[in-house]
Amino acid sequence: MSDIFDSVATWIDRFTRYSGRIVAWLTLAVMGLTCAVVVMRYYLQTGSIALQESVNYLHASVFMLAIAYTLQRGGHVRVDIFYRKLSRVGQAWIDTLGGLLFLLPLCVVMFWLNWDYVINSWTVKETSSESSGLSWVYLLKTLMLIMPVTLLLQGVAETIKNILIIANQAANNSSTDAQG
Repeated sequence: MSDIFDSVATWIDRFTRYSGRIVAWLTLAVMGLTCAVVVMRYYLQTGSIALQESVNYLHASVFMLAIAYTLQRGGHVRVDIFYRKLSRVGQAWIDTLGGLLFLLPLCVVMFWLNWDYVINSWTVKETSSESSGLSWVYLLKTLMLIMPVTLLLQGVAETIKNILIIANQAANNSSTDAQG
């Protein structure tokens, strides 16, 4: 049974790693477009609302789509005054409880609370409030549903990995007790 869970966690990890690497390239696009906006505004004395909104869209995309990758890499802020002093099994217990009690339910709540908001945006094919802005606000708002789904998936993978650490330690302890 643990092989199945390990396979699921491995598959989710691969998906997150692959998507995170793709999303990372968007940061170059953000940087390039930001430079273009600055050059246009300060050196060419012109501007483009659509180009400025593109920077905002890509910036939001990077943060919303890379959140699961950041979780996988341990990049989220953690108050680890006690955590860092714990054994790997102790850390796995904290991470498992945190995942089950906070992370996974939060992802479900975020998805549920954003559903109507995003659907309404799609229904009217929401566009920018600026006349020369981008016409795809509804696509940007879709990230509000994609983000909790990818975070939930990676949260499941992290929880599985931590449960396996706890189970392996328990199995090692019981085999040691049986020998002694």
